[in-house]
Amino acid sequence: MRASTDLDTLTDFFDRYGVALTAGDVAAIAGCYALPGMVVADTYSFSFTSPAAVALSFVGAAPDYQERELVAAHAAIEDVQPMSALLTMVAVEWEFLDSRGRRVPGERYRYLLRSTDDGPVICTVLRTS
Repeated sequence: MRASTDLDTLTDFFDRYGVALTAGDVAAIAGCYALPGMVVADTYSFSFTSPAAVALSFVGAAPDYQERELVAAHAAIEDVQPMSALLTMVAVEWEFLDSRGRRVPGERYRYLLRSTDDGPVICTVLRTS
């Protein structure tokens, strides 16, 4: 097995992740993460060691997406860098659509992904500007 730099594989992964985010499917979100996992931003960091902890960390995001009427998310992959035999760093800008079909600006993140037999999983999320 090698670190995934295949754009089709990465696009499929982020498509599933985006659907889970906008649907508020915390179980599916948790399934996209390696354990332990970590989220890092300018003013906070947190880690999780169980699927339940991943799900709990995203419970607050679902109401925000619903309030903003976000119905679809697309990860525009900006850069892919192999880091090791099984790790890949992927830079993503999220693009959202609201319920009226309008584009809603998203945010940028870097995801450290680990390749597994079942496909990529997120080890670390870095919020970037």
